[in-house]
Amino acid sequence: MSKRPTGTRIKINDPNAPAISVKNLHKSFRLPTEQAFGLKQTIFNRLRGIKGYKEQKVLKGLDFEINQGDFIGIVGRNGSGKSTLLKILAGIYSPEKGTITVNGSLVPFIELGVGFNPELTGRENVYLNGALLGFSNEEMNKMYDDIWEFAELKDFQDQKLKNYSSGMQVRLAFSIAIRARGDILLLDEVLAVGDAAFQQKCEDYFSSLKNNKQTVILVTHSMDNVEKFCNRAILIENGEIVESGEPHKVAKAYLKMLNQ
Repeated sequence: MSKRPTGTRIKINDPNAPAISVKNLHKSFRLPTEQAFGLKQTIFNRLRGIKGYKEQKVLKGLDFEINQGDFIGIVGRNGSGKSTLLKILAGIYSPEKGTITVNGSLVPFIELGVGFNPELTGRENVYLNGALLGFSNEEMNKMYDDIWEFAELKDFQDQKLKNYSSGMQVRLAFSIAIRARGDILLLDEVLAVGDAAFQQKCEDYFSSLKNNKQTVILVTHSMDNVEKFCNRAILIENGEIVESGEPHKVAKAYLKMLNQ
């Protein structure tokens, strides 16, 4: 029987509160160690005290706050827990223990094309993604032209998505994420996608977000991007925060960790 998450996710709208507050956040996954074929074998294993799985603790009591207007970088080696943290913040995973308070609307861009339907047109996919992000048709109407202008794909809006190249899908997905006007933008390595011209356009846009005090959480392996865009950063290792604060200090700690 799987363990039920006992953590809490709270959504508020308070102009004086932090954008995100994380208290004592824990997350584990159960990894199978052997197969049990059928109910009889499962019961036999239980009677012998064989669990058939091992528990992997991914996040171990994280505590941090992200203030409104922060552009914060979350960094760490592969397997450190940063992607799991991002999915918990996005509401994809439930916290096993602890409390997450999200202040305002949150727009995630974590996996390319999640929520896209290749049999629908680009226009239909924009509204579908908007609905998945919690926006009404009226709200998406106001964002619609801006999304296509940034993607530079307006001539293709009524073609089915299956006829788009992978690069075109990247541009549309990213444009939806950044032009859907939420209070908090959650991004995972988005600067690594698209051609050089589109990457430069994304970088220019990030510079404007920094200047406009938009709350952004960026998970990345690029210390250049952390130092270029972020005003704060967090370094995670083995599910724990080992360094946080000024971006250059965190980037230096990360590079030192890689060279050990």
